[in-house]
Amino acid sequence: MSHIVVVGAGQAGQSLVTKLRGEGFEGQITLIGEEPVPPYQRPPLSKKYLLGEMELERLFLRPESFYAEHDIALRLGQPVQEIDRAAKTLTVGGEVIAWDRLALATGAVPRRLPAAIGGDLPGVHVVRKLADVDAMAPEFAPGRRVLIVGGGYIGLEAAAVAARKGLQVVLVEAAERILQRVASAETAAFIRQVHRREGVDIREGIGLERLEGEGRVRAAQLGDGTRLEVDFVIVGVGVDPDVRLARAAELEIDNGIAVDVQGRSSDPAIWAAGDCASFPWRGGRLRLESVGNAIDMGELVALNMLGAGRPYEAKPWFWSDQYDMKLQIAGLNTGYEQVVSRPGEQQDAASFWYFRGDELLAVDAINDPRAYMVGKRLVEAGRSPAPEAVADPGTDLKALLRS
Repeated sequence: MSHIVVVGAGQAGQSLVTKLRGEGFEGQITLIGEEPVPPYQRPPLSKKYLLGEMELERLFLRPESFYAEHDIALRLGQPVQEIDRAAKTLTVGGEVIAWDRLALATGAVPRRLPAAIGGDLPGVHVVRKLADVDAMAPEFAPGRRVLIVGGGYIGLEAAAVAARKGLQVVLVEAAERILQRVASAETAAFIRQVHRREGVDIREGIGLERLEGEGRVRAAQLGDGTRLEVDFVIVGVGVDPDVRLARAAELEIDNGIAVDVQGRSSDPAIWAAGDCASFPWRGGRLRLESVGNAIDMGELVALNMLGAGRPYEAKPWFWSDQYDMKLQIAGLNTGYEQVVSRPGEQQDAASFWYFRGDELLAVDAINDPRAYMVGKRLVEAGRSPAPEAVADPGTDLKALLRS
């Protein structure tokens, strides 16, 4: 009987094994995860779960009983030590498991601060796994002082939770502004204003020199000479694809595990999906870190492991929740030349439309679901409204779909 093994029990891995069974695959399926809990949602970790508004069981993508009911063997709490491509085996928990086809959905790992500048001091946290958030949750007591390093979405979401829980929050971003790599100055300005209104001290263009403390972090020395007393630190400076197993197995690596349009790696018996995988995209390669990509790519790889032969056609979309602000993003803004701002129908709502020439690339919608819905449909259809029509508040957004 054919045996498919999936390494990585996150969103992509869970989507993949569920799709395999849903498509009628009757062979063995084993899902291996290094965390001791079944697959769960990551986005609520730094928001509702950290705020205490979501219980652990509600994080789970499926009840644990689902896997037994669908004859999916779960191996949890044990990382894979080695993949032997020639023998088609892998080693986990000291046991050698044979596979016929293998899928890697190993996700990404957070970047950490170097130990040389105090990055390994107790009280310095990252946000990626359930254990990370459980470890930092007791730190969130009103009046405590937290330094957040990094002004990307993870850092800003953590800042929002800390501010809501009554902490004193300083966020430092070494680049000239927050969200510099992923969003326009216009989007960043809107979000910055919201955070400052909530009491977050955002310092841009200022890096971290070092963290100080005996036995625990107690202070931070910033690049401008400022010294801050802190109770704990959250590091949100990005993630890297987890390619450790793939590299050791000598698979091709190119900003992640390099796969073809169907999700197959340089070894035809091994596939990859989700945050760890880079795929062909418009003459280059693309790797996406998003729930949508993990689901879509996981399901497509499942189909292709069963012989469907379908190319992956990514439809990028993302979101971020901060306070009562919901940011929804459709498309990729890479290479944009112009940003068109449009006020929303409600207070504290707006959308920002990215154009390269006359081509619409992406839309950032803040508390504006209509703009997001219209923008997403336009981007995915490859249609581009006139920038001046988007900018005109009198333009009916839905009319753009008919033009």
